[in-house]
Amino acid sequence: MIYENKDQMKKGCENILACDDDDVRILDEGKFQSKLIDDLIYTVVFSPDPGTKEAAAFLIRRGAAALGIMSASIQSLYEAMGRKEVGGFTVPAINLRGMTYDAAQAVFRAAMKGNVGPVLFEIARSEIDYTSQRPQEYTCAITAAAVKSGWRGPIFIQGDHFQINAKKFAADADKETQTVKNLIWEAIESGFYNIDIDTSTLVDLSQPTIKDQQRTNFSLAAELTTMIRDLEPEGVTISVGGEIGEVGGKNSTVEELQAYMDGYLEELKKRGDDFKGISKISVQTGTTHGGIPLADGTVAEVKIDFDVLEKLSEISRLKYGLSGAVQHGASTLPDEAFDRFPATGTAEIHLATGFQNMILDSKKFPADLRTKIYDYLKTNMKDERKEKDTEEQFIYKTRKKVFGPFKLELWHLPADVRRGICAELERQFAFLFDKLKVNNTRGIMDKYIKPVDVPLKMPAALKG
Repeated sequence: MIYENKDQMKKGCENILACDDDDVRILDEGKFQSKLIDDLIYTVVFSPDPGTKEAAAFLIRRGAAALGIMSASIQSLYEAMGRKEVGGFTVPAINLRGMTYDAAQAVFRAAMKGNVGPVLFEIARSEIDYTSQRPQEYTCAITAAAVKSGWRGPIFIQGDHFQINAKKFAADADKETQTVKNLIWEAIESGFYNIDIDTSTLVDLSQPTIKDQQRTNFSLAAELTTMIRDLEPEGVTISVGGEIGEVGGKNSTVEELQAYMDGYLEELKKRGDDFKGISKISVQTGTTHGGIPLADGTVAEVKIDFDVLEKLSEISRLKYGLSGAVQHGASTLPDEAFDRFPATGTAEIHLATGFQNMILDSKKFPADLRTKIYDYLKTNMKDERKEKDTEEQFIYKTRKKVFGPFKLELWHLPADVRRGICAELERQFAFLFDKLKVNNTRGIMDKYIKPVDVPLKMPAALKG
């Protein structure tokens, strides 16, 4: 059910949730988990009334907190990895572009079965736009999925590639920087306590020295880091990531990492002695976001330079106390590649397009809806088709952009269809958790992560 106004929602919450002093008490946990949480998240996503949406979001986040489900920063675990107190696993960071509520439940189910601790749920600046998922909605979908699936404990929500657009920056640097700052503010308010700053688009390889090439990158990263530190809630140290090489570009080097980190730390110190820096560093090792589609729509095999990844991870820990290097664009790699990431000390791996492909290519996905989606692409995205693209390549490269326009249809697929697709996703999540060695890390997570209960202001629709 989608609540269209506050009175309808209050009636739905009767004898299940109670609001007192800017907080929520759970009167009937079973009904909250079995039905009301569904109604609340569908209201956040689809209600026509902004006040009702805001109230439903509050009830989800504070109701979850009453169950011990809280948004958290992974910072203290990454600091322990930097000190080499823990290791041997690679933290998966999962981008959910569509069917987010159902897909996140599949993640939590796989995590609980494997006794998995740290898993990041993330969304990039570009994805926020083309999937029509603002930070508040994304946080609520993940939080509601935790409630529904029976997860208890911290959840890690991350801003992925909060990226400076190089062309827009060249045209108006202040305006483009402010756009990213506004997104950071919105994300933190929504419970994103892990944020990856991506200013690597500003690396200028025409400059004579590596430090000069990285200068705008590390200077702006330091500026955005200080802003994050000013905005983070009391008691929370947001985990911030930096990036030295744009994904899809040339492979990163030790010299680039050192130039970036030394310059970044110098810039950070100028702004104050007490500003904590980044906890991880994203590098380029040969991947491309989404993979490279061939003429028949299949994805070309990618060769990752694991030696570079291992070397950069090790020096980032030894010299700078970081958790290690971060691998982007990995979800379309062959299955046999994934166990090499923990073996090389990779701290974190970002996984997105592979799950999108599983949803859209599933045999359980309605054929008529798939046809409708592809017809939409051919009509509305035709300007993005390159001259040499086959139809299969064009569709593969653009279909990520259907998750916003077709959100209503995807969230309202028949229950048996959603269950079938998510069972396939759950098996893949379980496979990846095993390969990345995060099974049986729940105890490690609980040792290092102590979530802070960040209060929220009760919306006007719930008062009185």
